[in-house]
Amino acid sequence: MLVAQLIAPRVFRLEEKDLPPPGPGEVAVRVEAVGVCGSDLHAYGEGAVGDTPCEYPMVLGHEPAGTVIETGEGVTGWAPGDRVALEPALYCYHCEYCRAGRYNICANLRFLSTPGDPGFFSRSREPAAANLLALPPSVSLDAGSLVEPLAVALHSVRLAGVARGETAAVFGAGPIGLLTVACLKIAGAGRIWAFDPVPHRREIAARMGADSALDPKDAESAMAADTSGHGVACAFDCAARDDTTNRAIRAARRGGRVILTGIHSNPVVPFETSPMRRKELVFYNVRRSNDEPAAALQLLSEHVDLIAPLITHTRPLDEIADAFSISETYSDGVGKMLVRPI
Repeated sequence: MLVAQLIAPRVFRLEEKDLPPPGPGEVAVRVEAVGVCGSDLHAYGEGAVGDTPCEYPMVLGHEPAGTVIETGEGVTGWAPGDRVALEPALYCYHCEYCRAGRYNICANLRFLSTPGDPGFFSRSREPAAANLLALPPSVSLDAGSLVEPLAVALHSVRLAGVARGETAAVFGAGPIGLLTVACLKIAGAGRIWAFDPVPHRREIAARMGADSALDPKDAESAMAADTSGHGVACAFDCAARDDTTNRAIRAARRGGRVILTGIHSNPVVPFETSPMRRKELVFYNVRRSNDEPAAALQLLSEHVDLIAPLITHTRPLDEIADAFSISETYSDGVGKMLVRPI
């Protein structure tokens, strides 16, 4: 199988590797669509994701969909030709956090696409059978690659407890921010503001449910004017860039919630603690998703016309460098970039 290995910051190498037969409990899948994620871009451009350095060579990609090729010993319920989305997290299910139902902070978590655990920028992979989700006929393989990031956005909205009619602001209209906008819209949130410096991202945000899509430099004046100075119930930082977390803090009303979904490049960043204290804000940190992939797939199947247009670009695996360059620079009107290993 052809594999795209990241061997240094911004340097990919394509290699042919043998695909071993699936082991007990495993399923061999022909990977046909993989989304380029923000954390992939951190690894690609910065050589680290937060405080976790890359170890080269490594295989990125954790937003996959594909078709079952072969099943291993003991696997039931799956057959060659089945169309699937794949969950990239491998949980231990026996630590105190897993037993409490908080799988996403599993003490023994393995995540496919991190050092030591290759991801899905390859033509085939053998995930655990438990990590497969069957795609309904209404959901294409391309759209199926959105299940993992949609689960993250859904988790953030659920974690914050967004109630019907509550106002929300989303800072960063990259794929996660845009999917957060869509989840807020579907959840029945009241007025939704999206902030991003890139014009075409603001246009996509408006199409995916934002009532106002503005440049971040206008955030404070817009919040003051549109909410009579009160702010929003929930402010989501999906960018974790420059001053976005502090913009979210300023946008939240008294007693509001700030949700940090993005990953800061610098593991130590300054927060404006005085407005946090004065407004007695509740601060939520998002760690991927927690048992939401099936719910995300259901949401996707019911609202595919709203969500799937996020996908604007595709590239074959041998053009992965171009795919990452476009995604990193927000060029060519890109919303969501997919890599097609087939």
